[in-house]
Amino acid sequence: MRFMMIMYPKDYGTAKAGFVPDVTDMEAMRVYNEELQKAGVLLALDGLTPPATMSARVTFKGGKSKLTDGPFPEAKEVVGGYWVIDVKSREEALQWASRIPGKDIEMVEVRRFFEMSDFGAAAQENIEEFEKKTNEAGTNVPQQ
Repeated sequence: MRFMMIMYPKDYGTAKAGFVPDVTDMEAMRVYNEELQKAGVLLALDGLTPPATMSARVTFKGGKSKLTDGPFPEAKEVVGGYWVIDVKSREEALQWASRIPGKDIEMVEVRRFFEMSDFGAAAQENIEEFEKKTNEAGTNVPQQ
């Protein structure tokens, strides 16, 4: 089962452009990330810059899109980074999340990815056809 662990640093909404995490915090996170890797459960991870650094939102209404440049003063929860892990169960995903070296001002949300088995046969055929076409075109959509 694939899960995404999404980090919400509560100070990211007010962080200034150019903000970078503390070196000590980054070292603790590096050690944790190595543990995930050594356990063979890590599929992907990345940290994100705060909204004050080149962020934008695209909203949709009536079939049209609208671009709004950041930062966004009303932002209450801002994603600071994520991990994608592949584990045997929800419980295992939660165990990994509980080991993240988070601070008092951080929260992590754990969410499961859709798997092919979550969909009916017709939807599975459509997804497989889409993946086949995009992979043939060189887009490399990951297989479920």
